[in-house]
Amino acid sequence: MTRVNISKLWVLTLLAAAFAMPAWAETKIAVVDYGRLVEESPQAKAAMDAIRTEFTPKQRELETMAQSLKTKNDKLEKDRATMSAEQVSRTEKEIRDGSRDLQQKRAEIQDDFTARRNEEMSRLQRSLIEEVRSYAKAQNFDLVIADGVIYSTAALDITPAILSAMQAKAPKPAAGSAAPKPPAK
Repeated sequence: MTRVNISKLWVLTLLAAAFAMPAWAETKIAVVDYGRLVEESPQAKAAMDAIRTEFTPKQRELETMAQSLKTKNDKLEKDRATMSAEQVSRTEKEIRDGSRDLQQKRAEIQDDFTARRNEEMSRLQRSLIEEVRSYAKAQNFDLVIADGVIYSTAALDITPAILSAMQAKAPKPAAGSAAPKPPAK
């Protein structure tokens, strides 16, 4: 290239950079704490409450089965001296079978719980992403960053505003119903 063409190229590059700077200065960037949205949104709390309500009876059933096995085992240990060898053998077999059934049922319920939780979390994630997108569009943000942020000022954090918007959209509990219990820790 000739010297004139190189200087024209540099001038054009500098002009392009000069025109791009004001656009960059007007870019609206925000940060959202996705983990906090998952933990604190009313939709997440409702999903976890629904799962807890669904699986509480199953958990009670497991506890009842375990207590029954423990009672049977305690009775065997207490009465072993007065029982015939056949009665001891039959009772031990019942306890082994019951224990196996309990373990299988526990594994099935755990698998069901995991699948249900994953289903609800997937639904919640789609909802949260859509909520962040709609908020960002309504507030004219050009870029919203969720993960991988090491530091940001509170001025860039839109998490509280999104949580407020989600709480406003959450269904209100009926006037006569009790407030949901906080999760046990």
